Amino acid sequence: MDSLITAAARALAAGDPLGALKRVALRDDAPALALRGIAMAQLGDLARAKGLLRSAARAFGAKEALGRARCIVAEAEIALVSRDLGWSAKALAAARATLEAHGDRVNAAHARYLEIRRLILIGRIDEAEGMAAALDPAPFPAALRTAHELAVAAMAIRRLRIKEARAALVRAGLAAREARIPALSAEVDSALAVLHTAAARLITSGEERLLLLDEVEALLATKAFIVDACRHVVRDGREVVSLATRPVLFALARALGEAWPGDVSRDALIARAFGSKHADESHRARLRVEIGRLRRMLRSMADVRATKQGFALVPSRAREVVVLARPVEDEHAAVLAFLADGESWSTSALALALGTSQRTVQRALDALAATGKVQPFGRGRARRWATPPVPGFTTILLLPAPLPGD
Repeated sequence: MDSLITAAARALAAGDPLGALKRVALRDDAPALALRGIAMAQLGDLARAKGLLRSAARAFGAKEALGRARCIVAEAEIALVSRDLGWSAKALAAARATLEAHGDRVNAAHARYLEIRRLILIGRIDEAEGMAAALDPAPFPAALRTAHELAVAAMAIRRLRIKEARAALVRAGLAAREARIPALSAEVDSALAVLHTAAARLITSGEERLLLLDEVEALLATKAFIVDACRHVVRDGREVVSLATRPVLFALARALGEAWPGDVSRDALIARAFGSKHADESHRARLRVEIGRLRRMLRSMADVRATKQGFALVPSRAREVVVLARPVEDEHAAVLAFLADGESWSTSALALALGTSQRTVQRALDALAATGKVQPFGRGRARRWATPPVPGFTTILLLPAPLPGD
């Protein structure tokens, strides 16, 4: 490798893409194309970066497997940043295996962290934790140690292990300062901000207040009877009952939880559960059936007792009933949660992350666009959707990941 390529590579490792381009901007050999592609990616021109890296991979050819593998890893990182979740995970795994076989442990680890970040993004936390546990970050450069701690923090936040997440972010901050790469420090600061941003609303006895993530963690560790509107479950410290596929029953449970220790009138329950403003005898008959189903679902945790006006929730063990709700409630809150990261998403990537159909996502995006909450960019297959983060709120509890007891 000649001196200009070596100097450009060192500049990129230090987060200086302009310094790298000064050295290789006029060269079209394979190593120079690869370095130019990475530099353009660091400058934010992802489309140009992707084209340069593909040209570099072709220029390396089959005989230079190591250089080709590095290009594939760099292209995978661009795909992840641009939220193109359709890129081949098998190709990245094959590139990682090639890097390991050639003794390039640093780039192989970088490829592994890309795999971990993708798994975190789509909610496959168990697999991500397994991959991260197999890596020892100690011998890696500071930038890779930062990536490791950020991944550990992201997984801990999704699990609502906030003390663990905060410790990981402190370590990430130290590693980022050692790396002296401003973009890494900014990423750590952004992750830390999530811990100090309202994540949910607590509703109890007719009053509301906002909770931080560590307060949500503490609440879930209590013996309170919790109607969790973030995950559509009911829990009481010993047991968790999911009502995610029973929207009517969850609507009834939430209405009863918000009114506790009081009761809720039959007409109010009909309006909440069935969306009907004018209750008739058929609605009342259906309400009796659904209340009976709710009693059976919650029989080990609580009773739903009839009163003169309607029904009241009576927990079996807990002394307090609370409702945990999203900080901002919207019909398409899950889609907004992903778009709130500030990146541009395709409909196919959102569908993959949400585990739903692309058509369902498109309908949600159209509805959000009509109210000005999201904006499309580009046309056809290049179209992406984005929105600025909701100011003052974190949407971490809306993302697909297990919480304690799920």
